Amino acid sequence: MFADGEKMMNMRIINDISNFIFVEDVLEKADAILIPGGSYPELPERAAEMFRLGYAKYIVPAGGFSVKLGYFPGPKSKAEKYNKNYETECDFYTDILIRNGVDAKYIILEDKSRFTEENALFTKAVLDEHGITLKKAIICCKAFHARRCLMFYQFVFPHTEFIIAPVSEISGLNITRDNWYKDEIGLSKVQGELARLGTQFGWYLKKIGS
Repeated sequence: MFADGEKMMNMRIINDISNFIFVEDVLEKADAILIPGGSYPELPERAAEMFRLGYAKYIVPAGGFSVKLGYFPGPKSKAEKYNKNYETECDFYTDILIRNGVDAKYIILEDKSRFTEENALFTKAVLDEHGITLKKAIICCKAFHARRCLMFYQFVFPHTEFIIAPVSEISGLNITRDNWYKDEIGLSKVQGELARLGTQFGWYLKKIGS
């Protein structure tokens, strides 16, 4: 057990980390909803809901496959519902968007990226190909991934205002700003994000400055 002073100090540190990692904004209408690549259907489901409510005209699902695996392994949740043979994360997301009421003509596909930086870079490339400039965009991402998504998308779209719409209620991975430090999975995910933010921020600054 912590003494009172120690408990207060530790909760302050936890709150500071929570406020940094778990970015969330009030929803506003935007030009597009951007979904970084992944294997959880809850992200495109949330994006489809925002689309149906009129928050954006376009949705851009991103992702080819994990750079670690070299292929798309399939859904990490709701596999009984979304059970097609998906070749890419974008393919997976697109099926979910359409099945949740999004007309395919409003979906702009990005199916080559392998990690967060490429999600942002390749999304910018496909939007440029379509002649679309984003003044304001919504990023729909995992809650604990929010800060790193914002970092890379803001690097790539320096003149775009971003609204973060995080998803924390994910089957088997319910990591929120209020519980992340209470079990090994949440702690590991947030520690991983903190480490990547530090190393990738410095690496990207060197990259664009070279």
